[in-house]
Amino acid sequence: MTHRTIRQFTDQPIGKPILQQLITAAQNTATSHFLQSFSIIHITDHRLRQQIAGISKQSYIDGNGELLIFLVDHHRAALAADQHDTSGLHTADKFIQGASDTLLAAQNLVATAESMDLGTVILGSILNDPMQLIKLLNLPPLVFPICGVIVGYPDQQPQLKPRMPQDLMSFENTYQLPEDWQNQWDSYDDVIREYYAMRDTNKRVESFTHLLTNGAGTTPTKRGELLAALQRQGFLLK
Repeated sequence: MTHRTIRQFTDQPIGKPILQQLITAAQNTATSHFLQSFSIIHITDHRLRQQIAGISKQSYIDGNGELLIFLVDHHRAALAADQHDTSGLHTADKFIQGASDTLLAAQNLVATAESMDLGTVILGSILNDPMQLIKLLNLPPLVFPICGVIVGYPDQQPQLKPRMPQDLMSFENTYQLPEDWQNQWDSYDDVIREYYAMRDTNKRVESFTHLLTNGAGTTPTKRGELLAALQRQGFLLK
């Protein structure tokens, strides 16, 4: 209930025992068919971290905190199957299963970190150049990056971002927006405008409607290579 995205961390390391606890929490996340179809890469090489920050176009990634890259991983399954038919691992179904495992594990790590008074930021921006990231991480077939997470001791305390009214996103039995959805939407736009105008840092004029429409139209160029990158890694072939 008090989740905040932290982008500034102190230089205090979290230490190996805590990092192992966090990875254990990720491991104990619910997993489809108990396949455990994810892996984590801890980035400790400074030059590699700089290159990932360059892909993300976010300078704070090359800063304090521990950087973890979460991966869909069916490579182990393919190796274990060896002589058996592994064509099922190339399907959209298996990729979605793996992506679900990976994102749930990342969120479980985040929730655990926050329970330990650590801060986190989830990074979708690592996919701004998927082909380059795959090359940098030397990923084998049937492995694909989904998100990054930085975890560390927070060096900022940003305000909580107000969420939309539940009537606009929580329904019963079928998808059905309330009759007054436009009024609720307009009111939420006002709330978001006030939030961005009054917050401590990076004040600006902004509405939720603008965030949605602007975000939909500013996809980084290399994101257009996502499907090709997925297929090159052996996913979504069926």
